[in-house]
Amino acid sequence: MKTFPGRVAVITGAASGFGLEFARAGHALGMKLVLADIQQDALDKAHEEFTAQGAEVIAMHCDVSKSDDVQKLADAAIARFGAVHLLFNNAGVGAGGLVWENTQADWEWVLGVNLWGVIHGIRIFTPLMLESARKDPDYEGHIVNTASVAGLLNAPTMGIYSVSKHAVVSLSETLYHDLKLVDTTIGASVLCPYFVPTGIGHSERNRPADMQNTTGLTKSQRLAQTLAEQSVNTGKISAAEVAGQTFEAIRAGQFYIYTHPGILEDVAQRMDDLVAQRNPRDPYEALPQVRDLLQAKLRSAKLL
Repeated sequence: MKTFPGRVAVITGAASGFGLEFARAGHALGMKLVLADIQQDALDKAHEEFTAQGAEVIAMHCDVSKSDDVQKLADAAIARFGAVHLLFNNAGVGAGGLVWENTQADWEWVLGVNLWGVIHGIRIFTPLMLESARKDPDYEGHIVNTASVAGLLNAPTMGIYSVSKHAVVSLSETLYHDLKLVDTTIGASVLCPYFVPTGIGHSERNRPADMQNTTGLTKSQRLAQTLAEQSVNTGKISAAEVAGQTFEAIRAGQFYIYTHPGILEDVAQRMDDLVAQRNPRDPYEALPQVRDLLQAKLRSAKLL
Protein backbone atom coordinates (compact mmCIF):
# COMPACT_ATOMS: atom_id res chain seq x y z
CA MET A 1 0.00 0.00 0.00
CA LYS A 2 1.58 3.25 -1.14
CA THR A 3 -1.30 5.71 -1.49
CA PHE A 4 -2.82 7.17 1.68
CA PRO A 5 -4.66 10.47 1.01
CA GLY A 6 -8.41 9.92 1.07
CA ARG A 7 -8.05 6.30 2.15
CA VAL A 8 -9.71 4.92 5.31
CA ALA A 9 -7.85 3.66 8.37
CA VAL A 10 -9.56 1.66 11.13
CA ILE A 11 -7.62 1.61 14.39
CA THR A 12 -8.43 -0.34 17.55
CA GLY A 13 -6.91 0.82 20.80
CA ALA A 14 -6.90 4.23 19.14
CA ALA A 15 -7.22 6.46 22.20
CA SER A 16 -3.66 6.08 23.51
CA GLY A 17 -0.22 4.65 22.85
CA PHE A 18 0.49 3.22 19.41
CA GLY A 19 -3.14 3.53 18.32
CA LEU A 20 -3.29 7.27 18.88
CA GLU A 21 0.01 7.75 17.07
CA PHE A 22 -1.16 5.60 14.15
CA ALA A 23 -4.17 7.89 13.93
CA ARG A 24 -2.01 11.02 14.02
CA ALA A 25 0.30 9.66 11.35
CA GLY A 26 -2.64 8.61 9.19
CA HIS A 27 -4.29 12.01 9.53
CA ALA A 28 -1.03 13.74 8.57
CA LEU A 29 -1.12 11.66 5.37
CA GLY A 30 -4.69 12.75 4.61
CA MET A 31 -6.47 9.59 5.70
CA LYS A 32 -10.02 9.29 7.01
CA LEU A 33 -10.13 7.76 10.47
CA VAL A 34 -12.26 5.21 12.28
CA LEU A 35 -11.18 5.18 15.92
CA ALA A 36 -12.12 2.42 18.36
CA ASP A 37 -11.32 2.08 22.05
CA ILE A 38 -12.82 0.75 25.25
CA GLN A 39 -11.86 3.82 27.33
CA GLN A 40 -14.60 6.33 26.53
CA ASP A 41 -13.04 9.49 28.03
CA ALA A 42 -9.76 8.98 26.19
CA LEU A 43 -11.65 8.14 22.99
CA ASP A 44 -13.70 11.33 23.27
CA LYS A 45 -10.51 13.33 23.72
CA ALA A 46 -8.92 11.75 20.64
CA HIS A 47 -12.07 12.41 18.62
CA GLU A 48 -12.03 16.06 19.66
CA GLU A 49 -8.36 16.36 18.71
CA PHE A 50 -8.92 15.15 15.15
CA THR A 51 -12.21 16.95 14.67
CA ALA A 52 -10.52 20.22 15.65
CA GLN A 53 -7.92 19.56 12.94
CA GLY A 54 -10.58 19.06 10.29
CA ALA A 55 -10.21 15.31 9.97
CA GLU A 56 -12.97 13.09 8.62
CA VAL A 57 -13.30 10.87 11.67
CA ILE A 58 -15.71 8.69 13.59
CA ALA A 59 -15.07 7.24 17.04
CA MET A 60 -16.77 4.21 18.56
CA HIS A 61 -16.63 2.55 21.94
CA CYS A 62 -15.51 -0.99 21.18
CA ASP A 63 -14.54 -4.02 23.23
CA VAL A 64 -12.53 -5.96 20.66
CA SER A 65 -12.97 -9.19 22.60
CA LYS A 66 -16.65 -9.08 21.63
CA SER A 67 -17.53 -10.08 18.08
CA ASP A 68 -20.66 -7.92 18.02
CA ASP A 69 -18.66 -4.80 18.91
CA VAL A 70 -16.18 -5.37 16.10
CA GLN A 71 -19.00 -6.06 13.65
CA LYS A 72 -20.66 -2.77 14.63
CA LEU A 73 -17.34 -1.02 14.08
CA ALA A 74 -17.07 -2.47 10.58
CA ASP A 75 -20.67 -1.61 9.78
CA ALA A 76 -20.11 2.00 10.89
CA ALA A 77 -16.92 2.31 8.84
CA ILE A 78 -18.61 1.05 5.66
CA ALA A 79 -21.73 3.13 6.24
CA ARG A 80 -19.72 6.32 6.64
CA PHE A 81 -16.83 5.84 4.23
CA GLY A 82 -17.78 2.97 1.91
CA ALA A 83 -14.52 1.04 2.26
CA VAL A 84 -11.63 0.23 4.59
CA HIS A 85 -8.07 0.33 3.31
CA LEU A 86 -5.84 0.14 6.36
CA LEU A 87 -6.68 -1.92 9.46
CA PHE A 88 -4.69 -1.72 12.68
CA ASN A 89 -5.61 -4.59 15.01
CA ASN A 90 -3.81 -2.81 17.80
CA ALA A 91 -5.80 -2.98 21.05
CA GLY A 92 -3.88 -4.80 23.76
CA VAL A 93 -3.53 -5.34 27.49
CA GLY A 94 -0.71 -6.55 29.69
CA ALA A 95 -0.61 -8.96 32.62
CA GLY A 96 1.97 -11.24 34.21
CA GLY A 97 3.03 -13.22 37.24
CA LEU A 98 3.97 -16.86 37.78
CA VAL A 99 2.00 -18.64 35.09
CA TRP A 100 0.22 -21.05 37.45
CA GLU A 101 -1.12 -18.11 39.45
CA ASN A 102 -3.06 -16.61 36.56
CA THR A 103 -6.77 -17.18 37.06
CA GLN A 104 -9.30 -18.16 34.44
CA ALA A 105 -10.46 -14.54 34.46
CA ASP A 106 -6.89 -13.40 33.72
CA TRP A 107 -6.64 -15.75 30.76
CA GLU A 108 -10.05 -14.83 29.38
CA TRP A 109 -9.30 -11.10 29.66
CA VAL A 110 -5.81 -11.14 28.12
CA LEU A 111 -6.59 -13.63 25.36
CA GLY A 112 -9.93 -11.94 24.74
CA VAL A 113 -8.30 -8.61 23.93
CA ASN A 114 -4.85 -9.56 22.62
CA LEU A 115 -5.79 -12.60 20.55
CA TRP A 116 -9.55 -12.66 19.99
CA GLY A 117 -9.45 -8.93 19.21
CA VAL A 118 -7.11 -9.69 16.30
CA ILE A 119 -9.13 -12.75 15.28
CA HIS A 120 -12.34 -10.72 15.14
CA GLY A 121 -10.61 -7.95 13.19
CA ILE A 122 -9.26 -10.35 10.59
CA ARG A 123 -12.45 -12.39 10.35
CA ILE A 124 -14.76 -9.40 9.96
CA PHE A 125 -12.70 -6.83 8.05
CA THR A 126 -10.70 -8.97 5.61
CA PRO A 127 -13.76 -10.09 3.58
CA LEU A 128 -14.85 -6.44 3.32
CA MET A 129 -11.41 -5.45 2.08
CA LEU A 130 -11.32 -8.32 -0.41
CA GLU A 131 -14.72 -7.28 -1.75
CA SER A 132 -13.46 -3.71 -2.22
CA ALA A 133 -10.41 -5.05 -4.05
CA ARG A 134 -12.65 -7.05 -6.41
CA LYS A 135 -14.74 -3.98 -7.21
CA ASP A 136 -11.92 -1.43 -7.55
CA PRO A 137 -8.86 -2.23 -9.69
CA ASP A 138 -6.98 0.61 -7.97
CA TYR A 139 -7.72 -0.64 -4.47
CA GLU A 140 -4.81 -1.03 -2.05
CA GLY A 141 -5.16 -2.44 1.43
CA HIS A 142 -3.04 -3.45 4.39
CA ILE A 143 -3.56 -5.09 7.79
CA VAL A 144 -1.20 -4.47 10.71
CA ASN A 145 -1.45 -6.68 13.78
CA THR A 146 0.28 -5.47 16.94
CA ALA A 147 2.16 -8.31 18.62
CA SER A 148 5.33 -7.85 20.69
CA VAL A 149 8.88 -9.06 21.15
CA ALA A 150 7.10 -11.21 23.76
CA GLY A 151 5.63 -13.02 20.74
CA LEU A 152 9.14 -14.09 19.73
CA LEU A 153 10.71 -14.81 23.14
CA ASN A 154 9.59 -16.24 26.47
CA ALA A 155 10.57 -14.55 29.71
CA PRO A 156 9.62 -15.65 33.24
CA THR A 157 6.53 -14.06 34.82
CA MET A 158 5.28 -12.98 31.38
CA GLY A 159 3.63 -16.23 30.34
CA ILE A 160 0.04 -15.11 29.87
CA TYR A 161 1.10 -12.09 27.80
CA SER A 162 3.64 -14.06 25.77
CA VAL A 163 1.11 -16.78 24.93
CA SER A 164 -1.25 -14.16 23.50
CA LYS A 165 1.47 -12.46 21.46
CA HIS A 166 3.02 -15.67 20.12
CA ALA A 167 -0.45 -16.51 18.84
CA VAL A 168 -0.72 -13.12 17.13
CA VAL A 169 2.61 -13.65 15.37
CA SER A 170 1.47 -17.06 14.14
CA LEU A 171 -1.92 -15.74 13.06
CA SER A 172 -0.29 -12.82 11.23
CA GLU A 173 2.13 -15.06 9.35
CA THR A 174 -0.75 -17.28 8.26
CA LEU A 175 -2.76 -14.22 7.20
CA TYR A 176 0.19 -13.07 5.08
CA HIS A 177 0.42 -16.45 3.34
CA ASP A 178 -3.34 -16.73 2.83
CA LEU A 179 -3.52 -13.26 1.26
CA LYS A 180 -0.67 -14.20 -1.08
CA LEU A 181 -2.48 -17.41 -1.96
CA VAL A 182 -5.54 -15.55 -3.24
CA ASP A 183 -3.38 -13.07 -5.15
CA THR A 184 -4.88 -9.91 -3.69
CA THR A 185 -3.62 -6.34 -3.39
CA ILE A 186 -3.95 -6.50 0.40
CA GLY A 187 -0.75 -6.77 2.41
CA ALA A 188 -0.10 -7.70 6.03
CA SER A 189 2.44 -6.87 8.72
CA VAL A 190 3.08 -7.82 12.32
CA LEU A 191 4.46 -5.18 14.67
CA CYS A 192 6.78 -6.52 17.39
CA PRO A 193 7.73 -3.65 19.68
CA TYR A 194 10.10 -3.96 22.63
CA PHE A 195 9.93 -1.48 25.51
CA VAL A 196 8.15 1.69 24.36
CA PRO A 197 6.49 4.15 26.77
CA THR A 198 2.73 3.59 26.38
CA GLY A 199 -0.17 3.06 28.75
CA ILE A 200 -0.08 -0.74 28.59
CA GLY A 201 1.45 -0.91 32.05
CA HIS A 202 -1.87 0.37 33.41
CA SER A 203 -4.13 -2.01 31.48
CA GLU A 204 -6.14 -2.87 34.59
CA ARG A 205 -7.86 0.52 34.31
CA ASN A 206 -9.95 -0.86 31.44
CA ARG A 207 -10.52 -4.38 32.72
CA PRO A 208 -14.24 -5.22 32.51
CA ALA A 209 -16.09 -5.77 35.77
CA ASP A 210 -16.99 -9.34 34.89
CA MET A 211 -13.29 -10.15 34.32
CA GLN A 212 -12.04 -8.85 37.67
CA ASN A 213 -10.30 -11.06 40.22
CA THR A 214 -12.08 -10.69 43.53
CA THR A 215 -8.96 -11.80 45.41
CA GLY A 216 -6.74 -9.13 43.85
CA LEU A 217 -3.26 -9.54 42.39
CA THR A 218 -0.86 -12.11 43.83
CA LYS A 219 2.62 -11.04 44.97
CA SER A 220 4.20 -12.38 41.79
CA GLN A 221 1.64 -10.55 39.66
CA ARG A 222 2.30 -7.28 41.45
CA LEU A 223 6.03 -7.82 41.00
CA ALA A 224 5.61 -8.55 37.29
CA GLN A 225 3.46 -5.45 36.89
CA THR A 226 6.04 -3.25 38.65
CA LEU A 227 8.92 -4.60 36.57
CA ALA A 228 6.93 -4.22 33.35
CA GLU A 229 5.99 -0.63 34.14
CA GLN A 230 9.61 0.23 34.96
CA SER A 231 10.87 -1.38 31.76
CA VAL A 232 8.22 0.25 29.55
CA ASN A 233 8.82 3.69 31.07
CA THR A 234 12.56 3.49 30.39
CA GLY A 235 12.02 2.89 26.67
CA LYS A 236 14.01 5.27 24.49
CA ILE A 237 11.85 5.02 21.36
CA SER A 238 8.53 6.87 21.40
CA ALA A 239 5.16 5.61 20.21
CA ALA A 240 5.22 8.33 17.55
CA GLU A 241 8.51 6.98 16.20
CA VAL A 242 7.05 3.48 16.10
CA ALA A 243 4.08 4.81 14.12
CA GLY A 244 6.49 6.35 11.63
CA GLN A 245 8.37 3.07 11.28
CA THR A 246 5.10 1.22 10.79
CA PHE A 247 3.90 3.44 7.96
CA GLU A 248 7.30 3.10 6.27
CA ALA A 249 6.92 -0.69 6.51
CA ILE A 250 3.42 -0.51 5.03
CA ARG A 251 4.75 1.45 2.06
CA ALA A 252 7.54 -1.07 1.57
CA GLY A 253 5.28 -4.11 1.96
CA GLN A 254 7.45 -5.24 4.88
CA PHE A 255 5.94 -7.96 7.06
CA TYR A 256 8.05 -8.02 10.23
CA ILE A 257 8.33 -4.66 11.98
CA TYR A 258 10.89 -4.49 14.80
CA THR A 259 11.33 -1.38 16.92
CA HIS A 260 14.56 -2.70 18.47
CA PRO A 261 16.44 -4.86 15.91
CA GLY A 262 19.14 -5.58 18.47
CA ILE A 263 16.79 -8.01 20.22
CA LEU A 264 16.90 -10.29 17.17
CA GLU A 265 20.15 -11.80 18.47
CA ASP A 266 18.15 -13.25 21.36
CA VAL A 267 15.49 -14.45 18.91
CA ALA A 268 18.18 -16.17 16.83
CA GLN A 269 19.54 -17.90 19.94
CA ARG A 270 16.06 -19.18 20.77
CA MET A 271 15.69 -20.54 17.23
CA ASP A 272 19.10 -22.22 17.52
CA ASP A 273 17.98 -23.91 20.75
CA LEU A 274 14.83 -25.17 19.03
CA VAL A 275 16.72 -26.64 16.09
CA ALA A 276 19.47 -28.12 18.28
CA GLN A 277 16.90 -29.50 20.75
CA ARG A 278 18.60 -27.71 23.63
CA ASN A 279 16.69 -26.78 26.74
CA PRO A 280 15.57 -23.12 26.68
CA ARG A 281 18.41 -20.89 27.77
CA ASP A 282 18.08 -18.26 30.47
CA PRO A 283 16.54 -15.17 28.82
CA TYR A 284 18.46 -13.05 31.31
CA GLU A 285 21.81 -14.66 30.47
CA ALA A 286 23.18 -11.30 29.33
CA LEU A 287 21.48 -9.44 32.17
CA PRO A 288 22.06 -11.58 35.27
CA GLN A 289 21.32 -8.63 37.52
CA VAL A 290 17.71 -8.64 36.31
CA ARG A 291 17.32 -12.35 37.00
CA ASP A 292 18.96 -11.96 40.42
CA LEU A 293 16.65 -9.07 41.30
CA LEU A 294 13.60 -11.05 40.20
CA GLN A 295 14.62 -14.08 42.23
CA ALA A 296 15.40 -11.93 45.28
CA LYS A 297 11.97 -10.32 45.10
CA LEU A 298 10.28 -13.70 44.78
CA ARG A 299 12.24 -15.05 47.75
CA SER A 300 11.30 -12.06 49.87
CA ALA A 301 7.69 -12.75 48.97
CA LYS A 302 8.26 -16.38 50.02
CA LEU A 303 7.48 -17.61 46.51
CA LEU A 304 10.80 -19.43 46.16
